[in-house]
Amino acid sequence: MIDKTEATRPYLDAFVSRRKDLTGGELAWTAPFREQAMARFAERGFPTTRDEAWRYTSVAPIAGASFDLDTPARTDALTRDLFQQLTFEPWECTHVVFLNGRFAKDLSKIGTLASGVRFKSLEDALEHERDLVEPYLTRCAGFTDQPFADLNTAFLRDGVFLYVPKGTVIEEEIHLLYVTTSNGTQALSHPRNLVVVEEGAQITLVESYAGIGSDVYLTNAVTEIAAQDGAVINHYRLQRESTSAFHVGSVGIRLGRDSRVASHSIALGGRLVRQDVSALLDGEGADCTLNGLYVLSGSQHVDNHTVIDHARPHCSSRELYKGVLDDRSRGVFDGTIIVRPGAQKSDARQTNKNLLLSEDALADSKPTLSIEADDVKCSHGATIGQLDENAMFYLRSRGLSRETARSMLTHAFASDIVSRIGVPAVRAGLDCLLFTRLPGHLGSRETP
Repeated sequence: MIDKTEATRPYLDAFVSRRKDLTGGELAWTAPFREQAMARFAERGFPTTRDEAWRYTSVAPIAGASFDLDTPARTDALTRDLFQQLTFEPWECTHVVFLNGRFAKDLSKIGTLASGVRFKSLEDALEHERDLVEPYLTRCAGFTDQPFADLNTAFLRDGVFLYVPKGTVIEEEIHLLYVTTSNGTQALSHPRNLVVVEEGAQITLVESYAGIGSDVYLTNAVTEIAAQDGAVINHYRLQRESTSAFHVGSVGIRLGRDSRVASHSIALGGRLVRQDVSALLDGEGADCTLNGLYVLSGSQHVDNHTVIDHARPHCSSRELYKGVLDDRSRGVFDGTIIVRPGAQKSDARQTNKNLLLSEDALADSKPTLSIEADDVKCSHGATIGQLDENAMFYLRSRGLSRETARSMLTHAFASDIVSRIGVPAVRAGLDCLLFTRLPGHLGSRETP
């Protein structure tokens, strides 16, 4: 059982000691929502398995750990070879690098963007772009019921602020790379991204999170995306943390009239991972796609929570999450589709599929529909199973070993999600990563 007071005290003490830096000077306008977020966190504490939204996931390892907010980043740790690996080079685009949650200008590659686009570190934007930031920060989606998001809001400092003006189309992808390094302490970072895309504008955004080494650390990230009327956003989130790391991520999306947002979440790393995606379809004709893939082994635990809220009529949503679980790993999918009163002609489909490669692997699936309108088309479904033995027999009869056949079928299952990624460099890189995570060697042709 987590002692709420003992677990929250270090964070409250850290907030008090940093209050002047976080809310003083040009940042004074952020004080009210920071104070409110910390008050909520201090009152509620870390979630426990008694909370319905956390019933499958215990955060006791996080609550009981001692993290350092001020761990200095090792700039020499991000070598050229590692940078190429993490950025899927050759991938010519804007790469924005953060080390331990702080903007690393010397490591970043920022191209020339269209006139009127605001693209800078959030720390800079909080000080100099208040008129653009304030209407959206903490307002794109409700995080008031998420303790980790409250913690992020209380300590938010750096990340990316991206503002795309009306009608602007950014052809080049933008890649946000968050890398955690350690100097022997357990680092903690609270990255915060705010993306505002005005009417008719279009962007492709890739977020990726990775760690160097095998030290314990916590990344607690929040991304807010505001898609105004007619905006088009392709969003990809890739989590490749170290196998000893903790990762908690929240994505909040608000969609305006006739906007289209597709968000893809890929989870490969981390010891204990929680990912929340919340989409509010707040304009008639909005279209939302949520896709996810989690490939787990060892004792990894990944918990995916999604909410798609149809608040206006004539909106559509499509959701597909797939899990591949090996060894003693555990994957969780808890997805909810809400159709509000008056949101007639809503069209929503939700699917979760899990492939178990081990008798000790565990998958929990909880798809949910909450419908308060009567003229809708909604469906949901979930499957949990093992590899098709008939397909295995067919492949082995063609001269493939059991491990190779197993690997081919597993890759086919997972590649359904990878193939939907619209950035060629990321798609190819993930395909290679997927091969490394699968048992056997696809090129072998052994006697069965």
